[in-house]
Amino acid sequence: ICRIRLFLMMRASLLLLLLFLCLSTAFSATSPHFNAEEAYSAHMPEHLRCDACRVIAFQMQEYLTKAESKRSSAKAQSTRLSESEYVDTLENSCSQSWENYGVQEVEGVKRFAGPGLKNQETVSVMMTGGPWPARLYKLCHSYLGEFGEELIYEEYRRRPAALAEFLCFEEHRACTRLSNTQRKSPNKVKALQSEL
Repeated sequence: ICRIRLFLMMRASLLLLLLFLCLSTAFSATSPHFNAEEAYSAHMPEHLRCDACRVIAFQMQEYLTKAESKRSSAKAQSTRLSESEYVDTLENSCSQSWENYGVQEVEGVKRFAGPGLKNQETVSVMMTGGPWPARLYKLCHSYLGEFGEELIYEEYRRRPAALAEFLCFEEHRACTRLSNTQRKSPNKVKALQSEL
């Protein structure tokens, strides 16, 4: 009984010490400041389209991988999805809540954050909700309309880890347009972000 009391007292002391350290350690992080386009437009701002495309490609890949793994465990002959299965899977990937994604500002540059993207090592506030889920939903469905579920699935089957390369990095796609814009005018993205 004495050992239990001693253990509980030591644990309580440790928790109090941790609480004190947390309260006494000062750090600050501010939420991103959005311009009018970022705050009110129904469309994804151009400077966030590359990150958004990579997010969408990651989610499509995750959903397709999960669907194929379920199918392969149920039907051992082939992991290839039927047309109705991959269409439903891609539709579901676009129709999700997108609640794990948001925008953070690091060193004056706004970027998407969430699963499938490299995390920034700095302390920052990520703004989730707001217009971002609807914009990701809309952009994801636009990719289904632009490329079609069949082509997206065929690209996934050819190179599962390279779906983002296909959707985002080929010529005239979201990430190549952004890099071309930045090469022409490196401050254009910052200027777009600071406009009101």
